[in-house]
Amino acid sequence: MADPEKYEILVLGSGEAGKWTAWTMADEGHRTAMVERKWLGGSCPNIACLPSKNIIYSARVASLARRGPEFGLEMDQLRISMAGVQQRKRKMVEGEHQFHAKRTDDAGIELIMGEGRFVDPRTVEVTLNNGGTRRIVGERVFLDLGSHSAIPNVPGLTAANPMTHIEALDLDRLPGHLIVIGGGYIGLELAQAVRRFGSDVTVIEQGAQLAEREDPDVGNALLDLFHGEGIEVLLGTHISRVEGVSGREVRVYANDGAGERIIEGTHLLVSVGRMPNTKGIGLEQAGVELDERGYIKVNDRLETTASKVWAMGDCAGSPQFTHVAYNDFRVVRDNLKGGNRTTKDRIVPFCMFTDPELARVGRNETEARRDKIEYRIAKLPMANVLRTETIAEPRGFMKMLIGKDNDQIVGFTAFGIEASELMAAVQTAMVGRLPYTVLRDAIFAHPTISEGLVFLLQQVEKR
Repeated sequence: MADPEKYEILVLGSGEAGKWTAWTMADEGHRTAMVERKWLGGSCPNIACLPSKNIIYSARVASLARRGPEFGLEMDQLRISMAGVQQRKRKMVEGEHQFHAKRTDDAGIELIMGEGRFVDPRTVEVTLNNGGTRRIVGERVFLDLGSHSAIPNVPGLTAANPMTHIEALDLDRLPGHLIVIGGGYIGLELAQAVRRFGSDVTVIEQGAQLAEREDPDVGNALLDLFHGEGIEVLLGTHISRVEGVSGREVRVYANDGAGERIIEGTHLLVSVGRMPNTKGIGLEQAGVELDERGYIKVNDRLETTASKVWAMGDCAGSPQFTHVAYNDFRVVRDNLKGGNRTTKDRIVPFCMFTDPELARVGRNETEARRDKIEYRIAKLPMANVLRTETIAEPRGFMKMLIGKDNDQIVGFTAFGIEASELMAAVQTAMVGRLPYTVLRDAIFAHPTISEGLVFLLQQVEKR
């Protein structure tokens, strides 16, 4: 075996944290190699975040078109062209790919497309996609391995060849009846979108509510939304087996406690969580240890158990969002330049892009009680925000948790139109450690959604 090729920087995975690490290091003059199995840029621009929001927005336009008479608009017929929907999405994805390819090339990075496996500390053997192998060693190694959809161990499920979000986002034809296993963020976003395009949809959730990590009022609001859009939702339901093949005909045998029933559909989507891409790539050969869930063990500076090896993003057990992966990169980058940044006490925002959106930052009520944090609460229906009257989007609510004995913001949840933008204003106050009274006493433009914060916070009980 020939001596390995030597690089100053070796990055495994070109997702959000990996690509920014490679781009930055190469721009600074370091000889950099980046190994990627399939999608340059990782999941977000290719098969996940951006494609899903593209498809979801097309579905929202379809929903608004059906509501045309409500706004004084008349049309004879609405016809959904999934080919057109996909063409719009694929054009965006191709633009993203071209950007990533050019940015990587301009930085002078050695992009190696293939499957990497550690054979020694900081040494990777890559099985190239176009044939052959290369052995590479890095003075410093950065792992951005990502994650993949988990498939539960249900008899017949794997044989049914179910879709994950990847296949669901690439449908050129509408399912007759889509069955979604899982009531989390991804499953709910796609269930609503497919329903709005015209398919029958059933969501099966083992837990007692949709979005089980959120407060019960959020779960109830989502359930009401889905019922209103004609989506069947089965809660507290256990699946015993699956028959058939997704894309043709599937039967899901389920029990909700009252007895077994059979749900028949044409397509099956599994969305029950994700698993790290850490198995079978020789991490033990590199001295990189995993935790009991299979994620890479890191400290709060994202250093692994191996010298000069860092892990970032999903594989490091970080919250599975692109914005968190980018922050992981910044923590590592700044520390390499002499900084002292950590992942402790990060204020991480969450957003589910159903319509309307669900946005949260900080703790919800369930988490505050779990952590024994006493709080005051203010809650306001979105219908009380005048902006929602002008655009006919009154659904939902916002609520804020305030410390019982201080005026600090403990957490904020909004389920309503433009919730993600509303959340950003609150997060800014939290990052600056501002008391809630700063928002309460501010002047927000009228009529905007953010104006609702003033009326929400006027309800906070004085301490």
